[in-house]
Amino acid sequence: MSDREGHIGPGSSDDDLSLPKATVAKMINELLPSDVTCAKETRDLVIECCVEFIHLISSEANEICEQESKKTIAPEHIIGALKRLGFDSFTTEVEDVLKDHKQQQKDREKKADKIKDSGLTPEELQAKQEELFALSRAKFAQPQQQQQQLPQPQT
Repeated sequence: MSDREGHIGPGSSDDDLSLPKATVAKMINELLPSDVTCAKETRDLVIECCVEFIHLISSEANEICEQESKKTIAPEHIIGALKRLGFDSFTTEVEDVLKDHKQQQKDREKKADKIKDSGLTPEELQAKQEELFALSRAKFAQPQQQQQQLPQPQT
């Protein structure tokens, strides 16, 4: 059910929605030349615009989803929503990101299969993991021990 009056779902409103300010600030700073700064009010406006854009695309994707008698918004619905709303120029990049995401999922599954296919029992895997943790702790503790052994400056 699509609702463009600002109600996202039960118990939520647009006032509840935002994006992490630090993340948005970091993205903005990475995109701007080093000699240009962004005012706090500008960052807040960018966040509001992003939230509105997400709401617009989600609402349109929801309508497409309902027209197809589906209960789950799929990536294809988002791409369709972008096209319907005149954001055709975004679809190629969105499709590329989707392809990368699917590849990352496959890679994660291969890694899980590799563990499963290792021939080791869960107990052996646990022991190997504990061994790796112990090595990591030893490496981490080594610089701290060296610091403690250094002579302390006298006052």
